[in-house]
Amino acid sequence: MADSNGLPVTLYTPDSSLASPATLLRQMLGDLAGSRELAWRLAVRDISAQYRQAILGILWAFILPIANTLTWIFLNGSGVVAVGDTALPYPIYVFTGTMLWAIFMDALNAPLQQTTAAKAMLAKLNFPREALILSGIYQTLFNAGIKIALLLAVLLWLGVYPDWSLLLFPIGILSLILVGTAIGLLLTPVGILYTDIGRGLPLVLQFLMYVTPVVFPMPKEGLAATLFNLNPLTSVIVTTRDWLTAQPTGLLGAFLLVNLVTVVLLLVVWVVYRLAMPILIERMSA
Repeated sequence: MADSNGLPVTLYTPDSSLASPATLLRQMLGDLAGSRELAWRLAVRDISAQYRQAILGILWAFILPIANTLTWIFLNGSGVVAVGDTALPYPIYVFTGTMLWAIFMDALNAPLQQTTAAKAMLAKLNFPREALILSGIYQTLFNAGIKIALLLAVLLWLGVYPDWSLLLFPIGILSLILVGTAIGLLLTPVGILYTDIGRGLPLVLQFLMYVTPVVFPMPKEGLAATLFNLNPLTSVIVTTRDWLTAQPTGLLGAFLLVNLVTVVLLLVVWVVYRLAMPILIERMSA
């Protein structure tokens, strides 16, 4: 709807948005499209501030994954932790795993971090909330690009040469970001109200990493094997790593199923996010 000058007009009614799903979907897609420029400007601002205020600058995009990789290589090499046999040499296996996991974590943390950082702006300005989510995705893609460039360089240096399946590798990266964003957006409304979510999330992610083929190979039997197989991230990490390192892909069906479910989940939590934000903004302003 627009006024006589062609400016957009928003009409607020006491009726629930869920009463007209088609109208709600059009509004969601319209706000998503209209928030792209603002999201881009927010992302550029945050990326510049993030790296300008750090001595090591852009190196922080992969310092932590590299440190994690070296730690596990040391633990495995010294015999402190028995990792088991992997299809790839263990340094390559853990390095690719930790890099992919770092991309997933960036995507998962982005919605809550962006919304929390924008509390003051949300209380004073009326703008499409989708801009915050898009901004987080833009930043995740930027950081992922840095990690992927380093990852490819190290693999070539170690003698691992990708084949045609490298063309599918970006699909795996987008899948990691999709799953991370869906889970992060699901946690955001509760995380805004209760800081326990943000504080406890690293502990949950640490445990989740240990039941995902990031530093440990897939167990053959026992409770660990059950947890690995039930973990939806298993197929995403394994398939993405296989495409990158030219390995046979055995979990493609599970990968496609996880992404299909994630798309549906993302649509649902997007609706919840939109409906919850006015209430959350009122609580933040009180």
